[in-house]
Amino acid sequence: MGASPWLVLLAVGLYGLLHSLLASLWAKARARQAFGSASERWYRLAFNAFAVLSLLPVLALPALLTDRGLYRLPAPWLYLTLVGQGLAALALLVGLLQTGVGSFLGLSQLRQPAAGGQPELVLRGLYGWVRHPLYTAGLLFIWLLPVMTVNLLALNLGLTLYIVIGAVFEERKLVREFGQAYLDYQRRVSMLVPFRWGRAKK
Repeated sequence: MGASPWLVLLAVGLYGLLHSLLASLWAKARARQAFGSASERWYRLAFNAFAVLSLLPVLALPALLTDRGLYRLPAPWLYLTLVGQGLAALALLVGLLQTGVGSFLGLSQLRQPAAGGQPELVLRGLYGWVRHPLYTAGLLFIWLLPVMTVNLLALNLGLTLYIVIGAVFEERKLVREFGQAYLDYQRRVSMLVPFRWGRAKK
């Protein structure tokens, strides 16, 4: 096994750096310079497509490298984790619907590149429980895997670190975007773990 988990962590780190670079305002400005107004329509969709396609080899890496099992949950714990993963997937879908699937995927921008000026600060539903329900749902899904190996553990640790760091940087962007409204939201609702909830008002 040896270097396998370190290679997985390295792959996650490289993916995270590339993903963060492409999500930056600097990259969007370079795309605008290169492609003009067309970048406003296509950037989000192209970014998501590249993010998914480049993530696939990272997710496949634990199975391709030498590995060692850590645990395999028996019934009934197996069924409990599968139910938990199902609920996490449902929460992910609900969170996407609350923010707008078309806009998230980049499809709305194809029809209306400059859709709506000031974006909406969503405080309803799952966003009244945690500020980043999509990240929370993703973390629940990966950590409720009923089978764990050394490589999968490395993958989960790398993805968790990336999600937490990404959430912190996204928070800074949202504070710049929404100002005092987002600062008030931060005080009322927790970021990833719902220990404060139900006090966000739309």
